Amino acid sequence: MIRVLVADDQPMARERLVSLLAAEPGIEVAGEAASGPEAVECIRQAAPDLVFLDMQMPGLDGFGVIEEIGRDRMPPTVFVTAHDEYAVQAFEVQAIDYLLKPFGRNRFQSALARARRYLERERQGEMAGRLAELLQSNARRPSGERLLVKSGGRVQFVDVDSIDWVEAEGNYVRLYAGEQVHLMRETMNGLIDKIGAHKFFRIHRSRIVNINRVKEMLIAGGGDYQVVLFDGTKLGLSRLYKDALQEQLTGR
Repeated sequence: MIRVLVADDQPMARERLVSLLAAEPGIEVAGEAASGPEAVECIRQAAPDLVFLDMQMPGLDGFGVIEEIGRDRMPPTVFVTAHDEYAVQAFEVQAIDYLLKPFGRNRFQSALARARRYLERERQGEMAGRLAELLQSNARRPSGERLLVKSGGRVQFVDVDSIDWVEAEGNYVRLYAGEQVHLMRETMNGLIDKIGAHKFFRIHRSRIVNINRVKEMLIAGGGDYQVVLFDGTKLGLSRLYKDALQEQLTGR
């Protein structure tokens, strides 16, 4: 249901708009206003989804109503006026449509259809935003059990304990979890903050490993070292982190 406010200082113009709106499915007239200040009060009290707003009204004109409410808080607006010189300014304040009086039913329905499409997109975007917020919130819970990974229009949860090792790639990190590989937009330091340094250890400037996946350390040729995971994966170990990792492993 779309709740609509009609603001026009001419009684006959208000009546016509209310009549046209009443004939449309899914529309509820949330209120009427006959002046700018009254429109401001109605918007604040009724919180309509859509406003049909006359350009010239006593007290405040249409632009004055928007400024009083605030552009970021003003409901989507269809301007209704007998003057065409305000059209450019109307769209600068992001009006959905500009109904020039006198207008017929078809033109009114065209404006309403455009408003419906706009509101539907807004609601879908809001729902998607709330879902993402919920998922992000869930992924940030102190337990740190799961990570939120967005890829190709999909949102996946990855169990932290399932991750074997991680490698940084610019502003992304690649998570290796068994046969699964996930690319996540995150810095290495940001990821460590999320998953906890007590479970993962840095073995290279751009690589961390799940301590529980480490089977052994090997001395490779030339004095280099490797970390060997239980699945046989061998990862280069920087000398800078060798002693700390050895201490971490023997201390467990």
